[in-house]
Amino acid sequence: MFKKILKVCLLSSSILLINTTVAGAASPNEIKTQAHTYIGVPYLYGGTTSQGFDCSGFVQQVFQDLQIDIPRDTKSQYQLGTSVSKSDLEVGDLVFFNTTGKGVSHVGIYIGANQFISSATSKGVSVASINDPYYWGDKYIGAKRVEEVKSASIDMSIYASRAEVAQKLADTLKLSSTDSIIRYKDVKATSDYFHAINAVTEAKIFSGNEDGKFNPSKPMTRAHVAKVLVEAFDLKPGKGTFAFTDVESTHWASEYVQILAQNGITIGKPDGSYGLNDYVTHKQMKTFLERTK
Repeated sequence: MFKKILKVCLLSSSILLINTTVAGAASPNEIKTQAHTYIGVPYLYGGTTSQGFDCSGFVQQVFQDLQIDIPRDTKSQYQLGTSVSKSDLEVGDLVFFNTTGKGVSHVGIYIGANQFISSATSKGVSVASINDPYYWGDKYIGAKRVEEVKSASIDMSIYASRAEVAQKLADTLKLSSTDSIIRYKDVKATSDYFHAINAVTEAKIFSGNEDGKFNPSKPMTRAHVAKVLVEAFDLKPGKGTFAFTDVESTHWASEYVQILAQNGITIGKPDGSYGLNDYVTHKQMKTFLERTK
């Protein structure tokens, strides 16, 4: 059982260094890989080097290694980017916990499959589950995404954006919407995808985030595509259980991935994984849709 004694890892507000400038760009996998290089480094209150880190010092160092400047302390890091729901977590997101009963006091980096990496007092830099029933599960309070990090590093000529997936689904399902209601802050009526986005929203296939945005230009993970396909085509569970190396039974998308496999829509990747956190490519999306027919 994880020790239930955790020191506050944020520094005093008197020494906050609030710098939200993003000086570089890195892919989510680069962030994950860099974070893993510090596994085993001990916890040190106020620590900011490989000799010892506190939680926010570790997170800041990982991002600095990739030429990305973020604030030093946990509370300021919590003010970064946009809020992300637990079901929408992606690799590279910052996850936050209340370990003291007084608000945000611990931060880590989400690395997929319900896991995050952080500098904890009892284990130093280590990996844990955000749903850990013995400690982290009931202390989780939210997540933030540093938008610039992801948008600057993704080739959208390869990957399908949320708007493009919405358009493909609207076309395939013959959904239409002719109203001019502005449903999202970031989808203008002049957008080429406006009516398709409205159509899939009316059909309850897509929805926006807590900030009222659709994020039309953002890519979609294969986990989210699995959910969207199951709901869009009203797919039902079939026979058999399919094992994918990266899909734990406790993952929120597990059931959706199983239904896709049971309906012959996915066979996974050559390495035996499904690719939960991989972004869906145009080619993959085309194949998925062809197999729904």
